[in-house]
This record gives sequence, structure tokens and C-alpha cells, in this order.
Amino acid sequence: MIHDLKTHPEYFAALVSGSKNFEVRKNDRTYLIGDELLLREYSPDGNVYTGRILHRRVDYILNGGQFGIEPDYCVMSLSKI
Repeated sequence: MIHDLKTHPEYFAALVSGSKNFEVRKNDRTYLIGDELLLREYSPDGNVYTGRILHRRVDYILNGGQFGIEPDYCVMSLSKI
């Protein structure tokens, strides 16, 4: 499954630099290991997409309800495709 997601510029930049290799998201899409994320840089100030896109694969999912993560959220470990 491929998920198309908005990503704010500061988080997008961290993904590009490689300093961030995870996503914290509301798990309203039933994310699964092996899913792919199309992360589209989105500027909330201008309410526009910048046109920059990253493609990542979900390698691990830590589901909420534990370790201080809200029950309906998850943390996904990502790798480049």
C-alpha cells in the first residue's frame, strides 16, 4: 500500500538530511510494515505543496498505547527506497 502524506518543511528537511528516519502519525490508515510513504513537502503558512517529494518504506511500527505514545498513534521506522 502507498500512503500519500503531507509533511511540514522542517520535518521534510530532516528526512532529506538523514537526521530523521521515522514518522509519528495518527494510525488512521492501518499502516503496515512494507507499506510505502510518499511524503510531500507542504507549507502550512502558504497552504501549498512545494513540489518536493520523498519516497520511503515502513520497516518497523511501534504502536501507541505504550511508552507514552497515544493509543491511536504510531511511530514508523523508515528507509529509503
